[in-house]
Amino acid sequence: MTDNILIIGATSAIAGATARAYARRGARLFLAGRDARRLEILADDLRVLGAKAVAVHDIDLADFAAHAELIESASAWLERIDLTLIAHGILGDQRAEEGDFALARRNFEINALSPISLLTHLVPVYRAQGQGALAAIASVAGDRGRQSNFVYGAAKGALAIYLQGLRNRLHPDGVHVLTVKPGFVDTPMTRDFPKGPLWVGPEVIARGIVRAVARRRNVVYLPWFWRPIMAIIKAIPEPLFKRLKL
Repeated sequence: MTDNILIIGATSAIAGATARAYARRGARLFLAGRDARRLEILADDLRVLGAKAVAVHDIDLADFAAHAELIESASAWLERIDLTLIAHGILGDQRAEEGDFALARRNFEINALSPISLLTHLVPVYRAQGQGALAAIASVAGDRGRQSNFVYGAAKGALAIYLQGLRNRLHPDGVHVLTVKPGFVDTPMTRDFPKGPLWVGPEVIARGIVRAVARRRNVVYLPWFWRPIMAIIKAIPEPLFKRLKL
């Protein structure tokens, strides 16, 4: 059952596409993000598409002290949270982060520590309910450290390991934890990247998230072909791997 949905980082391309998919099913949606104007535009769109009700909450998700209030507000408005999707994040600048710890720390704070903080506040709510799903967007980049994006990959990898442990912890409580691992997605965040055949739009990822939640998947690579690709990359012996330009 996914009637009551909390989407955090709602103005991201993947989150917006997922919200639209659930709006067409008549869900009630609580949207959280830092751009109040874009949240309202999205909310109006979701109402037109068929959402039963939509509420918005503007928040700087880097402000950990504001997380408790967000979860309290969402829980009170939704009454029961059937699904939470945590979808905010940044790519960062690998070269800059290698030489500036403050930038590397910000990458970890946004991509790993902020979701972990939110999940810490959400867990008591879900345990009290005894049901529901928690989903967070990690990345295929977290499967193996590569020279091109190892700060981002390490942060997403940390989140994936946290979700794995949380899934183990919450299984007896009837709570489903889903790790979403997208590959290359054509969004405003990646607009300057050269695109190739492995790139997909956010709607493809959104459809995969909806399916994975319905099927109670534990980990989903999106699109599906990233699972074998990453299996190959992870299997490359380290003496060879460190010589590759990846």
